[in-house]
Amino acid sequence: MTSSTHLIAALRKWLSAARLDGNGRLPAERDLAERFCVTRAELRKALSVLEDEGQIARQVGRGTFIVDVEAGADAGDSSEELAARTSPLAAMQARVLIEPGLCRLAALNATSAQIAEMRGLCAGMREATTWEAYAELDWRFHNLIAEATGNVLLTEVQALVNGVRRYVVWGSLVKRPEGPAGSYHSFDEHEAIVEAIAARDGEAAMRAMADHLGQTQTHIHREPATSHALA
Repeated sequence: MTSSTHLIAALRKWLSAARLDGNGRLPAERDLAERFCVTRAELRKALSVLEDEGQIARQVGRGTFIVDVEAGADAGDSSEELAARTSPLAAMQARVLIEPGLCRLAALNATSAQIAEMRGLCAGMREATTWEAYAELDWRFHNLIAEATGNVLLTEVQALVNGVRRYVVWGSLVKRPEGPAGSYHSFDEHEAIVEAIAARDGEAAMRAMADHLGQTQTHIHREPATSHALA
């Protein structure tokens, strides 16, 4: 069992027994990292897994909260449950409708820190040596764009769409043993999106995301059994 698997298991156990404040908010990341003797980067990766599972929810500007399972069942399906009823084509249709608009709004509202993080994620994706490492950075990149809109509802919608995308596309792919090649199309496309957001050019950001998703859709149709469909 890997250290990340151990951490996820420990977090699940702690969540089931923890006595949190009345609204179910988790302690700050710094405090949780100290509690479990891990770095904040390791903690964030584990929390991302729990978020995908629907056990916790992150709310911009408010913190991270335990999800009320019974309320969640009434409110809607988890990403995994929705993925079971969603085709790759349907997932791409949702992305094409939602993500360009998020980029346009992010160009208006993104903070300098968020733009810096986007650039860091782009650099990290270029350096990724495995598809798993790339996938984690890519997932964070697309969610960060939504967070940069400053709109909590849109952030939650994108998190759901992005979660479904991971299950529908990434989970079913036959992956090559090596990571993405230096010429992988998404590298330049991601960077074009960030530079348009940094320039506060909403129209250019929207076009850059639309172009990126168009390339991704082309690769899905052309190479359905390769990791080029992740993007």
